[in-house]
Amino acid sequence: MQQKTLGELAEYVDGRVCGDPNVIIKSASTLGRAGEGDISFLTNRKYDKQLRTTKASAVIVGKEVPSASVPLLIADDPYYAFMQIMVLLHGHRKHKKVGISPHASISDSAKIGAECHIHDFATIADEARIGDGCIIYSGVYVGQGVQIGNDSIIYPNVTIYNGCKIGNRVIINSNSTIGEDGFGYASHKGLHHKIPQIGTVVLEDDVEIGTCCGIERGTLGDTVIGQGSKLGDLIAIGHGTKIGAHCLLVAQVGIAGSTSLGHHCIVGGQVGIVGHISIGNNVTIAAKAGVINNIPDGQVVLGTPAIEANQGKRAYGMIQYLPEMRQNIRNLQSQIERMSSPTESDFEDLAEQ
Repeated sequence: MQQKTLGELAEYVDGRVCGDPNVIIKSASTLGRAGEGDISFLTNRKYDKQLRTTKASAVIVGKEVPSASVPLLIADDPYYAFMQIMVLLHGHRKHKKVGISPHASISDSAKIGAECHIHDFATIADEARIGDGCIIYSGVYVGQGVQIGNDSIIYPNVTIYNGCKIGNRVIINSNSTIGEDGFGYASHKGLHHKIPQIGTVVLEDDVEIGTCCGIERGTLGDTVIGQGSKLGDLIAIGHGTKIGAHCLLVAQVGIAGSTSLGHHCIVGGQVGIVGHISIGNNVTIAAKAGVINNIPDGQVVLGTPAIEANQGKRAYGMIQYLPEMRQNIRNLQSQIERMSSPTESDFEDLAEQ
């Protein structure tokens, strides 16, 4: 970890300082937890009041805030600037350079690139190809004919089935499985007969897969995770699904087979998406939504079944009033029935009036 002045950090992120540029910054933290020597950030205006109480030595913001009690670093994109400073001050996780462990099992027909580090008890099967600068941790199984690009990191106990293609700078976190058989069965006379899955899985460059994910191979074509897309933990991707570039899938998403997502989609936690539908580009799906229909470009949807967000907020906002509305409807029905079939007492009441 290194330390920088606020002025140096501002120059690094192409920002400017409002306040003392000579403040020393050693680390980064949240507004509420920060102390002396820490830098924090503010992107949500509802936390403006914390600028008057934070113990941080500086805060990254998008514009000047006159009420702030600390020096400010003004940046066009405060969160991105915070990320840059985090990397500068702390760096990413360091990986121990172990070379090729004698306890790893590597096929004679496998090809391992330069500067790779393969830990104890990893298995590299026949005809697998590992690019330069890769890190393969203990317990990883790389199947026959798998291709892994340069500078990829495969964490412990990952399984990559035969024939899968992994791009450059891909990260696969622990206990995930890439290329398992798709959930494909032909049901006949009460029995479920397994369908061979002859496709594979392609993870394009700069993809990251979280822990305990299952990415199924395609039945006929490939399952593809597009360049730069990031998947959280406990995600299931069905056979033949195509996910476009730079998508974000939060934890516990499930996508059935043969569905396609465009680029730059955001899928919230615990979303379920049926198979054989098409989701456009720049779509946002709120947490716990159930998607059963195609979604055009640029839409924001929520709910189960998922509908356009503004409509959904109005519809789901009425749920709490449904019991009262139901009772009102029953009362109205009773009044209508009485008006349609008046009794003798009704006539007496009317005469008295």
